[in-house]
Parts: sequence; structure tokens; C-alpha cells
Amino acid sequence: MSSDDDLRFVRELARAVAAEIAPLAGRVRRETKTHAAAQAETVTECDRAAQRRIVAALRARFPADGVIGEEDEHGEGITRIAGGGRVWVIDPIDGTNNFVAGFGCFAVCIARLDDGVPALGVVHDATRGISYAAARGCGAWADERPLRCRAEPYEPNDLLMLTCNLVRSDGSLPPWFLRWCQEARKLRMLGSAALEAMAVAAGQAQAAITLHGKLWDLAAPAAIVEAAGGIVSGLDGAPLFPIELRSYQGARIPFVAAAPRVHAALLAELASARGR
Repeated sequence: MSSDDDLRFVRELARAVAAEIAPLAGRVRRETKTHAAAQAETVTECDRAAQRRIVAALRARFPADGVIGEEDEHGEGITRIAGGGRVWVIDPIDGTNNFVAGFGCFAVCIARLDDGVPALGVVHDATRGISYAAARGCGAWADERPLRCRAEPYEPNDLLMLTCNLVRSDGSLPPWFLRWCQEARKLRMLGSAALEAMAVAAGQAQAAITLHGKLWDLAAPAAIVEAAGGIVSGLDGAPLFPIELRSYQGARIPFVAAAPRVHAALLAELASARGR
């Protein structure tokens, strides 16, 4: 089975799941995850139902593959199904707080990691109906339009995407964020790490920074941004892949997704601000 066949299947699966959940935005009950890795994160029955459908479809088509999902049925952990070198990573609703509020910025994310490295990713914008997708050897696409990160150097009016949660473990805000606010940088927060990264892949923003991301926030966007010519790394520039999946239980993975001509300079800014 070719990568193109796999990508087509996953893209249609994400699209179908999004069509089911989108009409329910703003009409669902907020629940709270209880397991230690979740930090009291929001979940809904729609998240769990969407993940059940995705897992069932993937298991039927790829029975030998593993699965890691953000949700389980009781909020007490993540979903883990053992498999070989191919592991599917699912975020059934990225931007759950937006979904609960009825704010139209949430996505269905499905990725495949081969030996811990992103090989395929789909981020389906459930409100706008746009499927961002990439697979090894197939390029990166927004529906039928090819994606490419920006090739120009950073300019003061260029957009920078930020995660909505910037508070560090000691309760402080990052020095670089405070400095950028003083400099009136063009900062944007969507409440969906995946859709923020898609703005980079689409050439709309120069970079996206996520401080408190998890594997399911990273896997699909990384596949797409890298296929679009961008760079995905840790905030210190360290490579994030391959990821050891057998022991993953929901640990945070801070990351930056950036256009190639911006990545090094952005990391230098982050490092300079950290040193103050």
C-alpha cells in the first residue's frame, strides 16, 4: 500500500470525523481529565467519540500498527495500543476549549510515526473544511493547493504564532514574550497548536512556538511543516525526532515550527532572552 493511498485514507477519515463534531461546537459539556500528565485539561465526550471512530478505522485498515491517542474512555490516561515500527498518533480535537466555547478554531489531527519519525500527517480544520496533509514523498498540501513555508527573511510585520498557555512552571512568563510585547511584534494565538503550525506551513506566518505541547500536538504538524520546507525543533534547536514511543505517557514537548530563513535567528532570540 503506497504512502499516497494511506494519506488519502487518513485525510478522508479526518474529514468525516470533523463533519460529525463541527455541528456540536458550543453545545457540549466540559469535563476535566484526571490523570497526572493532563494538568486538569479539558475534554468532552465528543473528543472520546471522535477518537473511538479514528482508532477503529485505523485498526481495521492497519491491524499491525500501534496507536497513541490523547484520550481514554475515563480521563485517567492516554490510549496506547502496541504495534511495530509504525505508530499512529491521534488528537481527536485539537483546540478543545475553542470547541466547547463554540469558537471556530479546532482541528482533527492524525499522524503516523515510522520508528519514531513523522512519516504522514493530517490536520483537518473542522470549521473551514481545509485538510492540511503530507506524507513522505507526496509533498504538503492544503486540499489541492501545495504548501510552502515563506522564503523571505523576517520582517517586523510578519506574523508569529504563539501557544495560548505561556506560563512557565515557576509561574512566570518567558522574557522573550515580554520583550516581543514591548516591541509590538505581530503575535497571534489561535488556541490550537496544530492550526498555528499550519499557518507556518501555508506561508502565512514565519514561526509558531508551543511551550506545553504533547506528542499529539506535534506529530501531524511536524510532518506537514517539514514537508512544506520548514524546520521543527525544540526551543533550544535540538532535534525532536526520533521520539521513543514505548515509554511515552504524555510528557510535554515544547517545540518551534519555523520557516527555514527564520529558524536560526528565532532560536537566537529565545536563547538571548533566557539568559537575561
